[in-house]
Amino acid sequence: MTEEAVMTRSLTHGLSRGRVILATAGTMLALLLAALDQTIVGTAIPRIVADLNGLDRLAWVTTAYLVTSTTMTPIAGKLGDLFGRKPFLLAGMIGFVAASALCGLSQDMTQLIVFRGIQGIFGGVLFATVFTVIGDLFPPEQRGRLAGLFGGVFGLSSIVGPTTGGFITDHWSWRWVFEVNIPVGVIAVLVVLAGLPYVRSKASWRDIDFWGAFTLAAGIVPLLIALSITRDHAWTSPQVSGLLTIAAAMLAAFIFVESRVEHPIVPLHLFKNSTFSVSMLVGFITAFGMFGSILFTPLVFQGVLGISATNSGALITPMMFGLLGASTLTGFVMRRIKYYRFLGTLGVAVMIFGMWLLSQITPSVQEWRVVAALIVVGLGIGVTFPLYLTAVQTALPRQYLGVASSQIQFWRNLGGTVGSAILGAVLSNRLPDYLTTRVGAAGIPPQALNNLPNTGNANAILDPTLLAKLPPAIITAIRAALADSLHDIYVFAGFVLVLALIATIFMKEVPLKAGRTGMGFEAAPVEVEEEERAVAAG
Repeated sequence: MTEEAVMTRSLTHGLSRGRVILATAGTMLALLLAALDQTIVGTAIPRIVADLNGLDRLAWVTTAYLVTSTTMTPIAGKLGDLFGRKPFLLAGMIGFVAASALCGLSQDMTQLIVFRGIQGIFGGVLFATVFTVIGDLFPPEQRGRLAGLFGGVFGLSSIVGPTTGGFITDHWSWRWVFEVNIPVGVIAVLVVLAGLPYVRSKASWRDIDFWGAFTLAAGIVPLLIALSITRDHAWTSPQVSGLLTIAAAMLAAFIFVESRVEHPIVPLHLFKNSTFSVSMLVGFITAFGMFGSILFTPLVFQGVLGISATNSGALITPMMFGLLGASTLTGFVMRRIKYYRFLGTLGVAVMIFGMWLLSQITPSVQEWRVVAALIVVGLGIGVTFPLYLTAVQTALPRQYLGVASSQIQFWRNLGGTVGSAILGAVLSNRLPDYLTTRVGAAGIPPQALNNLPNTGNANAILDPTLLAKLPPAIITAIRAALADSLHDIYVFAGFVLVLALIATIFMKEVPLKAGRTGMGFEAAPVEVEEEERAVAAG
């Protein structure tokens, strides 16, 4: 039996099947807690703005969470490797629930932004930890199946989140959108306490890479803020360029630090492993395409096809069913075939085909064709999620399990943020030109555009109040111009995904039916401390 298999067996030694199931269920609840929050809050934003009068700071409610959660993910992954997963999973859930309660009690927009930032810190801990637990509890041949099920949690949260958020906001209050996390979190904490064993390590606080954590945060925070404010600032503006310069300098310092410390947050030599480096690259680029399809789909339904916001939200649901189904199926299939890397090639190819289908959408297209295109994209995304998570966990030594899992999440988050910023810039740059062309082709005087707000902002010119005042000919021109712009966005995203398609071919498969230590490193010694006393209810 290999060392990897021995380490996995040592963690679960003495655990009954019921307790393993309990530990898995608790971890899935923790993931649902964090994933659901990302989708349920969005529907309450208009009511929050109305109550707290903070329209000018609205974007920071999302940005604060994004920045802190993304920054914390790799740090928490490394700390979990050093000190064990259970304390961080519990701390993440308790902190997340407490921050949710504070968000629900916010009296102004500034308080809400601060509390969302705190909530993001613990959300990053959860995202870094939950997928690592798969590697702790299950041998390599079973991880793909579990990774697929865990990936399905994301699809489930995307399906039920918006509807649940809308119901809660309409029937109770937007504050309950945050407070609803409390009962879910309490149940998850109790289940994890009872089911998940504690792994004690020999690490101490002296092993923590404080300088690495500082330089990483000092680089990632300005980078993400710069990308987020590109919605309102030009890429060449002093704000964006200044933040990007600071980010580049601090990330260079981070690389310098990581190459010299004993226990780096991100061991740079891991990128020499093709399974690890390819998985990070594919995760980054596919997130680019994933966020491109999700972010601009409401513009397709509401802007191009003229469907109401409520109905457009329901029409994106099939995409998540496609993601959930493909994610679960891939987890079962990959351990049964030898060259499973080509599943990733197939998944990215399906995503590219879905992007092409989306690029063909015009104002006259039928709704079912858009839904079918989204299902295709969802199928492609669902294939890649469990595949690369399982491959990375198996390819590296157990001592890097948390680092490997958290890096997958980190690069996906970063790819989504970069994709949103770049594709948003494409929309802002192309829409005014297409609108001028469409207005001219319809014989409408160009002066008619002077009555429109910033024509580079699709949401501004699609304001229902504004559209109600415009002549039908201008509305038709706006929809056609938006379709032209979205065509360019999806074609661009498709070309970017070609890079991921090429990268998938260069990954080396690691046998999943027999674990390995990978790269010749020794796994860190652990001791399993079985909890002797049952957790008292309540």
